[in-house]
Amino acid sequence: MIFKHPQTLKQISEIIGAKYVGDENFPVLGTNEIHMVKPGEIVFVNHPKYYEKALNSPATVILIDKEVDCPEGKALLISDDPFRDFNKINQHFTRIYNFTEELHNTEIGDGTKIHPSAVIGNDVKIGKNCIIFPNVVIGDRTVIGDNVIIQANTVVGGDAFYYRKLNGNFDRLISVGNVVIENNVEIGNCCTIDRGVTDSTVIGEGSVLDNQIQIGHDTVIGKKVLIASQTGIAGCCIIEDEVTIWGQVGMASGVRVASGTVLLAKSGVNRDLKKGTYFGPLAEEFRDYLRKEVKIKNLK
Repeated sequence: MIFKHPQTLKQISEIIGAKYVGDENFPVLGTNEIHMVKPGEIVFVNHPKYYEKALNSPATVILIDKEVDCPEGKALLISDDPFRDFNKINQHFTRIYNFTEELHNTEIGDGTKIHPSAVIGNDVKIGKNCIIFPNVVIGDRTVIGDNVIIQANTVVGGDAFYYRKLNGNFDRLISVGNVVIENNVEIGNCCTIDRGVTDSTVIGEGSVLDNQIQIGHDTVIGKKVLIASQTGIAGCCIIEDEVTIWGQVGMASGVRVASGTVLLAKSGVNRDLKKGTYFGPLAEEFRDYLRKEVKIKNLK
């Protein structure tokens, strides 16, 4: 999330009541998660296992639960609960609406047709010549390009599935990101596309999604990607251009699939994949899978 106006380290520390290490005028441009963070942004870390990763990330402000040596050119915010205070910062700079409130700043392009039963959130931008079918829900801050089709009962921009367990309860990391759907995308019935926690979930130009597909927060789908029904893609994945994903594929969080790859039905993806054709519960090259099956058959 990029702040509308740059803040200072001192200003942020006052919002959350945290001690800071660094120049009080140190510039702060926004917040982001560890896998997406850029220079000028805040990242949070609340476990020693991830201290080094956060401190060495592109982030220039680290919201942390212990005072440690501050890397050169960076600053620290010391908090007894970085998860809570990360939420507090995000909510301070992003208004969280609900669908019972009056709409604000919604832009709809010429030639776009929206069924009366569709529900459109706040700060939404929809391009030209789009078709939004019955019972579609489009969440806050969603950006939709031109010539996009979204079929019935699809939800674009729901909350990310991102929790921590504390004292037996699950606390949500508040989603203040959005969804960006580029030009000429088609999305089928009953799909769910979660918005980013602090950044964007992206569906690239010319991609086509079948029915009943789940795409997790901050995932980036490339251009001209074809995804068949009942596929589930976890958060923070990168699917490069012209990938084909057949039905019931499951994908773990944070993986990258190279351009031109084909994932056959019911494959499970738990690691980065180079260009190829894959199949199996732990996706492997299809030819290797077939050779293995022949060997197993010949053992009988």
